[in-house]
Amino acid sequence: MIPISPFSSAVKNRLKGNGLGFFCMAIAATFSVPATAQLAEGIDLPKTIAWSAYPTGTGGYSQAVAIGNILQRQYKVNLRVIPARNDVSRLATLRGGRVHFSAGGSEAVYAQEGILNFASKIWGPQPIRALMSNYSDSCSFTFATATDAGIEQVADIRGKRVTFVQGAPSLNNAMAALLSYGDLTWDDVTAVEVGGYNASIDAVLNNRADVAGGACNSPPFLRIEASPRGLTFPSLPHDDLEAVARVRSRLPWYVPHIAFEGPTLPEEGLEVFSSAYPLLIGLDSSNDDWVYSIVKIMHLHFDEYKNNAPGATGWTLDRQKFNQAFIPFHQGAIRYYKEIGVWDDAAQTQNESNLERQRVLAAAWSGFVSSAPQDYDEFQQAWLVVREKALSEADLITLGQGL
Repeated sequence: MIPISPFSSAVKNRLKGNGLGFFCMAIAATFSVPATAQLAEGIDLPKTIAWSAYPTGTGGYSQAVAIGNILQRQYKVNLRVIPARNDVSRLATLRGGRVHFSAGGSEAVYAQEGILNFASKIWGPQPIRALMSNYSDSCSFTFATATDAGIEQVADIRGKRVTFVQGAPSLNNAMAALLSYGDLTWDDVTAVEVGGYNASIDAVLNNRADVAGGACNSPPFLRIEASPRGLTFPSLPHDDLEAVARVRSRLPWYVPHIAFEGPTLPEEGLEVFSSAYPLLIGLDSSNDDWVYSIVKIMHLHFDEYKNNAPGATGWTLDRQKFNQAFIPFHQGAIRYYKEIGVWDDAAQTQNESNLERQRVLAAAWSGFVSSAPQDYDEFQQAWLVVREKALSEADLITLGQGL
């Protein structure tokens, strides 16, 4: 199943995205896990916990820092936020045990699916588990364009310079999906390769590119707004049903959405698409008690951090779309959601469906990898054929288009 509708709400109090001060956290590439501390209210966490996140200055990083402030002040737990500039590095630290959880974006889906950069022999389908989702008053990913490039609608991006972030398939595939709204592909634009998310902002500022992508409220977009080039977010109207269908055929976890939070957005909001960002994830092997504790803390202390980072209001409990999820939830998270009475039969049914999808993918990978081609490109192409066949036979969406 795929999500079929966005959340809707009339948002009156919008965050502007500037003038915010963020608590500075210590950054470490590695850490050791101290003895677990028994804490108040049934909370059970190690004295130091780590998340990977998008680079410093992004909304996801800032939110992690705000939540870390709560952990330190209320529970004496140190949250180390490890910034990673691309999808693979965020999840490599999770799989390698250097962080406990990851606050990222669509790379969680791509890793579950074993596609794009995760189609290689060292990756394959991963047993990703969701903890919580953030559906903010902003948006998870859209076009940010230089005003002087004259882009008013998606079709105007034809022939323009668009950033392509090395090692970031979730960003690049999201860009391709949104280009499809205007019936465009990467062949219709000039791709400008950059080394990371912040480098894509610099490319626009330095007039090397005209278009970058990111969350509507991403703090680096303030730099484009303040620059001589100016900032414009083109609208993606929802009444063009064929255009909407093209986007969602490639990104079924993206839904039509009205964004209110971000620089230059109009009072009435802007028609865009969105998905959970950040999406806080672990693995099936993540410690149940630690997952339970993090979810409980983020719920109980929501009012204390919701205004301390752009987009943090999206962690609210009533925006957890359990029956539209594309990734199964961790048992530790489910334990808490059941405890407070928000996990219902529809959520359980969807979760079982998502677990079955992961079982189908894992079985396909196991049967393929032992006799797979050794050449890197041949391996990937052969795996994608096997993967699509297994999903089709199980009557599951393949995500094959454009990948």
